[in-house]
Amino acid sequence: MDSKELKQKYLDFFRSKGHAIIKSASLIPENDPSVLFTTAGMHPLVPFLMGTPHPLGKRIADVQKCIRTQDIDEVGDETHTTCFEMLGNWSLGDYFKKEAIEWSWEFLTSKQWLGLDPKRLAVTCFEGDKDAPKDEEAASIWLSQGVPKERIAFLPKKDNWWGPAGETGPCGPDTEMFYWKKNNVPAPKTFDPEDKNWVEIWNDVFMQYNRTKEGKFEQLKQKNVDTGLGVERVTMVLQGLEDIYQIETFKPVMDRIRELSKIRNPDGGQMRSMRIITDHIRGATFILGDDKGIVPSNVDQGYIIRRFIRRAIRHGLLLGIDYEFLTQLAEIIIDLYKDDYEELGRNKHFVLSEIEKEDRKFRETLTKGLREFERLAEGKKNICGEDCFLLFQSYGFPMEITKELCEEKKICADEKGFNEEYEKHKELSRVGAEKKFKGGLGDTSEMSIKLHTATHLLNEALRTVVSKDIAQKGSNITPERLRFDFNFDRKLLPEELKKVEDLVNQKIKEAIPVVREEMSVKEAKAKGAQAEFEEKYGEKVSVYTIDTFSCEICMGPHVKNTSELGHFKIVKEESVAAGVRRIKAVLE
Repeated sequence: MDSKELKQKYLDFFRSKGHAIIKSASLIPENDPSVLFTTAGMHPLVPFLMGTPHPLGKRIADVQKCIRTQDIDEVGDETHTTCFEMLGNWSLGDYFKKEAIEWSWEFLTSKQWLGLDPKRLAVTCFEGDKDAPKDEEAASIWLSQGVPKERIAFLPKKDNWWGPAGETGPCGPDTEMFYWKKNNVPAPKTFDPEDKNWVEIWNDVFMQYNRTKEGKFEQLKQKNVDTGLGVERVTMVLQGLEDIYQIETFKPVMDRIRELSKIRNPDGGQMRSMRIITDHIRGATFILGDDKGIVPSNVDQGYIIRRFIRRAIRHGLLLGIDYEFLTQLAEIIIDLYKDDYEELGRNKHFVLSEIEKEDRKFRETLTKGLREFERLAEGKKNICGEDCFLLFQSYGFPMEITKELCEEKKICADEKGFNEEYEKHKELSRVGAEKKFKGGLGDTSEMSIKLHTATHLLNEALRTVVSKDIAQKGSNITPERLRFDFNFDRKLLPEELKKVEDLVNQKIKEAIPVVREEMSVKEAKAKGAQAEFEEKYGEKVSVYTIDTFSCEICMGPHVKNTSELGHFKIVKEESVAAGVRRIKAVLE
């Protein structure tokens, strides 16, 4: 079974269990400053996990494109990737542990569905601590399905507990499913989660608690189920493979790298380089192919694209590929996925041109940078933070490349010192980035909700004052401020900004109710609703209306009345890309 058939079977299975199917969301989370990327299918569903009714009901399923960089140092082995697809099903206050576990088992083992060998499956459950009891309930359900007691391991919070990313919010125990990947060695009778031959393939999260500011864990009124099944890993085991990079969505890229490198039988180090190139160009292609128009840079998502491309170039050099080659690989990836993700085909020219520009730019300084590294490393046991930052600033070496070069010479790189230098220069610190990579529910504080509603007023005020052709190109909200990107080809005049600000504040003073309705996309468009990327929506959507002034398709949440917002103030207006402007604003 290939990954396309797996995805279809999964959606068919959960459709048969009463789930509505939704499209993959953008890789760049909307209004969630806690993460750089969509790291799991739950990100777009945050408002509904928090209690906002979903227009399609309480049972949802999808295939979501994801980026996770926590495991970037592990990429190169047989199973780790940063870019992957996640199958997910959700219960939004509907079914709970019994159905979730029984359906997981049915889908995995039934001959009608995946037909995996039950003798090669094992599970983990939460072992319990001072905050929450041992999850005997989940374990007993697994036992009732036929999982032997020896194949159920109880693990602590770091392994079998989800959330919250911040100090407060929904959280709960999870249960994870593992498959024995060795074909010629029978699975041991007793499950050892530390044995790397057991590959995690599915995770069922049971959101049953809310962590309060005081650190207490209270039972949630709305208990949710959030599950995730890795497409690539499951495809690997379905095909009887032990190397994820041999499945049909990786192999064509690996094969092309072999052709370009002229290495027929790669050794361990060369194989690691081939996998790193494959994973990283895949990640860069998917991020660049997203409709948000992110480009390589030294901050946020752009920094990750740059890391991916530059690390891929260096590993290409290790394989003897000393010319621009990454666009060839990106074309293969686009062709493999353009039917499932139309945006990749739509943005193909942008993807290839940005990769080509970044490739050429880095190669111009790469040889000099490697020479400088050799000079800095000569006769030393470590490279200080200032020198690491010099390699980054002057030669474009991401810290990961300097670390790899140091490991090859068996010397140390001062990453902490690098971060300190990075902070001084007001760029994205790796420390700050790692916080963003941890994932979790976005901020749903009262102020964030107010700023979300203010963004709707700002959008319409810009269309009223400046141009009816203005449309949202992205937004980001923290508890401190809103950030709104829109299409426009010049700097806004001070008097224009003043009029926009005044119009928003006028609508706040008018104390207008914010009304939520559910309807089809066709009905929403007929009503005049604005939508950032309308092709991502399902058959039914939520439409938020502020009298006759503003009407938008939106996931929410919002305030009940504009009078709750306070005073709106624009603090900055700037250019962020060709034809795209950005406004930052606050509520006082």
